[in-house]
Amino acid sequence: MQDEQAGPRRAMVLFAHGARDPDWAKPFEELRRSIIRLTPGITAEIAYLEMMQPRLPELVDDLAGRGIKHITIVPVFFGQGGHLKRDLPAMVEVIRTAHPALRIDVTAAIGEQPQVIAAIAACVTGLAKS
Repeated sequence: MQDEQAGPRRAMVLFAHGARDPDWAKPFEELRRSIIRLTPGITAEIAYLEMMQPRLPELVDDLAGRGIKHITIVPVFFGQGGHLKRDLPAMVEVIRTAHPALRIDVTAAIGEQPQVIAAIAACVTGLAKS
């Protein structure tokens, strides 16, 4: 976990599923680096639901220990399945109980964002033409 540059007591957490193969995480790491390049000074981290570290509760503990007061969790899932409907809300509730002064916002799955759907459609269309 790196803190590229301490931001204004605010952090973004990319929340991903996790996998046994460490190479699976490479696109998420590149996404994190891109976010930091586009938003200098942001604290951006990745947390995993399972199989990889850090898990979300431990990462939030670390961020709170670094003085972060507001966390936005962005699920980097394609859609709202069971993990985002049940597992993530339960996890966030436990975290909120442990850190009552911490503001935690959770966005919809990134794959449901219109800009992401448009970007994927453009990419797929381009691949199909080549």
